[in-house]
Amino acid sequence: MKQSKDRPYILVVAEKIYDEIVEIKKKNSDLSTLDAIDAYIGSDTYNLISSGKFHDKWFKELEQNNFVDKRTKKKIPSETIKLLNIQKNMMIKQLIQFPNLYYAKSHFPLEISQRAFDHLWRMCESYELWCKETKQINLIKLNIID
Repeated sequence: MKQSKDRPYILVVAEKIYDEIVEIKKKNSDLSTLDAIDAYIGSDTYNLISSGKFHDKWFKELEQNNFVDKRTKKKIPSETIKLLNIQKNMMIKQLIQFPNLYYAKSHFPLEISQRAFDHLWRMCESYELWCKETKQINLIKLNIID
């Protein structure tokens, strides 16, 4: 059976995060991937995703289009929408926002910030694993899975 290269809907947000971290690295070639992920935290897109507004906007667009994906022209099953709602809630919980709490006096990340960082890392890792599985190696830019 041929492996589909169509990105699963659950990876839309992972790809968005991944692409923005890649852009941070491009603009700051001296940054490590760890530092680029760290720099992503607090960005406009991070704030949209962590507040749930990213998914809300996406759901509104899908609803206006009768849940037909503009890219594939296929109807998105209700089960997928339910999974995306679970993803939205997970993002809100994992990327919880607390202003000025990123570093303690010791300059080590607080547990809540570490949880956000770890979640972003896993999102990027999932995206790269999908790229590898679908033989789209050219999409892998951060080399997290190596």
